[in-house]
Amino acid sequence: MGDPNSRRNQTRNRLRAQLRKKRESLADQFDFKIYIAFVFKEKKKKSALFEVAEVVPVMTNNYEENILKGVKDSSYSLESSLELLQKDVVQLHAPRYQSMRRDVIGCTQEMDFILWPRNDIEKIVCLLFSRWKGAEHEPFRPVQAKFEFHHGDYEKQILHAVGRKDKAGMVMNNPNQSVFLFVDRQHLQTPKTKLTVFKLCSLCLYLPQDQLTCWGVGDIEDHLRPYMPD
Repeated sequence: MGDPNSRRNQTRNRLRAQLRKKRESLADQFDFKIYIAFVFKEKKKKSALFEVAEVVPVMTNNYEENILKGVKDSSYSLESSLELLQKDVVQLHAPRYQSMRRDVIGCTQEMDFILWPRNDIEKIVCLLFSRWKGAEHEPFRPVQAKFEFHHGDYEKQILHAVGRKDKAGMVMNNPNQSVFLFVDRQHLQTPKTKLTVFKLCSLCLYLPQDQLTCWGVGDIEDHLRPYMPD
């Protein structure tokens, strides 16, 4: 019989081979929940809290060709793209959400949240929870990772894009590249002028694969309490 380390390595390599054969990743072995809170500068104003209707996990390395194509299109820098590929990062895509307000709860819609021009948002906070797939009897647990995007950080990127007319949409990332916002540029005609607005239409969280099982304490309700609307 082989030594324990050898057996563990063999088991791990066998699992990886099975996942590659099925075109699955470790992230596919989990169920995820994401909540998005738009925190306002006015402290007396409750956050706008949303639950993501469906979380789509994708391993960054599975999309190597698309990432490198983005480099050619100047969507990302080569340095940041290579860094993401080397990290073996999990992308958690969130295209649709539903409000946690009691009067509209259960109404799922495509993301459509005006980010600019407005000056009342302090930051966007995303809360990630997970559990092993098939363990429906177990509660979702909080993943110990920080996902925040401050107003000043995304406003700089929007202001840089305001004068550009070549792209309708754009992708923005926070300084530590844990949150990516997919934003659409739209033009609204008012009686007196034409207004350009930038709306959030999707977002994506980036999580290193080795943090998938870094769970904290408490349940969903505990972590949502500071952001829950009245």
